[in-house]
Amino acid sequence: MSKANSSTDTGADERTDASARQDAGAGTRTDTGADERAQRRADRAAGERLSTAPREEGPEAESGSGSGGGVPAMGVIGWIRWFWRQLTSMRVALILLFLLSLGAIPGSLIPQTSVDDFKVQEFKDQHTTLTPIYEKLQLFDVYSSVWFSAIYILLFVSLIGCIVPRTGQFVGQLRSRPPGAPKRLTRLPAYTTWRTEADPEQVREAALGVLGKRRFRAHTVGDAVAAEKGYLREAGNLVFHVALIVMLVAFATGQLFKSEGGKLVVEGDGFANTLTQYDDFKSGSLYDSDTLAPFSFVLDKFVGTYEESGPQRGTPRTFEARVTYNKGADGPDRKAVIRVNEPLVVDGTKVYLIAHGYAPVVTVRDSKGKVVSRNAVPLLPIDNNITSTGAIKVMDGYRDKNGEKTQLGFKAFFVPTFAGHGKGEMFSQFPGAQYPVLALSAYHGSLGVDSGLPQNVYQLDTSKMEEFKDENGELLKKMLRPGEKLDLSNGEGSITFEGIEEWASFQISQQPGNGLALGGAVAAIAGLAASLFIQRRRVWVRAVRGADGVTVVEMAGLGRSESAKLPEELGDLAAALLTTAPVAAEKPEPAEMAGKPEKPAASDASAPSEGPDDATHEDDATNEAGSRPVHPAEAPAEGAEK
Repeated sequence: MSKANSSTDTGADERTDASARQDAGAGTRTDTGADERAQRRADRAAGERLSTAPREEGPEAESGSGSGGGVPAMGVIGWIRWFWRQLTSMRVALILLFLLSLGAIPGSLIPQTSVDDFKVQEFKDQHTTLTPIYEKLQLFDVYSSVWFSAIYILLFVSLIGCIVPRTGQFVGQLRSRPPGAPKRLTRLPAYTTWRTEADPEQVREAALGVLGKRRFRAHTVGDAVAAEKGYLREAGNLVFHVALIVMLVAFATGQLFKSEGGKLVVEGDGFANTLTQYDDFKSGSLYDSDTLAPFSFVLDKFVGTYEESGPQRGTPRTFEARVTYNKGADGPDRKAVIRVNEPLVVDGTKVYLIAHGYAPVVTVRDSKGKVVSRNAVPLLPIDNNITSTGAIKVMDGYRDKNGEKTQLGFKAFFVPTFAGHGKGEMFSQFPGAQYPVLALSAYHGSLGVDSGLPQNVYQLDTSKMEEFKDENGELLKKMLRPGEKLDLSNGEGSITFEGIEEWASFQISQQPGNGLALGGAVAAIAGLAASLFIQRRRVWVRAVRGADGVTVVEMAGLGRSESAKLPEELGDLAAALLTTAPVAAEKPEPAEMAGKPEKPAASDASAPSEGPDDATHEDDATNEAGSRPVHPAEAPAEGAEK
């Protein structure tokens, strides 16, 4: 009985000892694993510090409570802070920019009141069902609508709220120094090592020189040199966002302070930059008409030449307006030539050449042969060959054969190059005035201009007029060549086609935000290129004296994002440093090491761990590295057998 008990106690003691040893081994492995996980977290934190992006926190972080089964209430302040973080996040800024682009689509497809009132009215007349819907959605005034302005302002606030904290963090990083080297450089994605006879201080000093020549910010921290490069990446990111704000400001400035008007000028006539001289004029809501630049010009001659043969027949070759202009009320006369996309610029105001046409010169006489009017009447082109239509109106000075005052009206149809009688319809065959013909039909009565209502100068309202009749009792009409005339019925007078002059249409505009928008666009492209192609990276060079007195040099690099250029750059830096710290000659192995396998060099952070003892023998492996430096590109792949 006693023997059995003794045997049982002995077995229990053995099991207890074995369990204790197992627990001790497990504790050792647990501690080692915890150390490795802590080191990995530290390495990840070092990589995250390369970014200046503000950290996003969820609503639960804002509440100040980290435990509990549900999400606690945040309160009014908490919700405001959460909304502000969402508004100033990059994804919300991109969403708002996308919505702004979508909102501009109806402004391009639907006629806008700020651009052309006549087209808007014509659209409303043709689409009676859609008009009430479009008016409620403010689609005829997209860029001044409430919803477009809301998107615009939110985007503006979002960009500013995103830029300000990032700028502060970026300035703080510029003022700080690169952090010291991690404890285990072998864990970094690019790594190389070698041994040298040079002193550690000499190696570190040489590393500072090499990194400085490559425009790294470098300094010595303990036994290593820490260097950093690529700050322009974040600077480019900030420049890109600032440029977006600049373009938004330029767009708003242009809409609020712009002015734009049109003027048709016949050869020999002029224009003075005053409101009464414009055919049409539009301006921003904050524009002051007193700021119109004081200048004037006279159209001396319009020159237009065209291709006369081949598949491009009729294509303009010369299209220019020769003018004489002056600044102010008594400025000297100056000559200038205005071409398409080559405007005349006077005190920030640009005069563009936008259209061209013909103005037949006609003379109207009454029954006694007295000249009632002699004018060059601009006609409106309706095709590329400048087939033109319009109206000739005689409002004052005409009396019929009975001596009563009346008004005359003529519907005019002009072709600069007539094909000839019996050769199809009366449309021009060429834009140049090679065979000009003017077709007229005559009316008399009231033109309707005395009512005070505006009317189109190119259209003739015949509702209160009567036709002149020909011999057959039909509407009096005739085709005229230069020098020919049309005699009115019953000796009521005549109209003579004297010749033709040319006219040019100009757009006079003042856009104060154009230069700002151009600068913002260029800066945005430059900043985007910098943020895409510049890589933020850090390099560490550690030099320590080994147990045998030989200096061990370690170099490692870390980039914000993975890049194949980082190992190449580290290899180039190592090659430059080798000129000062060459590889030490190999020493013969001691007798006691004969027959034992050579320990491999720690050459890559991707090498697999060899168990708990790996951390213990890591320094020995580093100190006993081979004499040739290992280029990062030659490092074995993860999981490869050493």
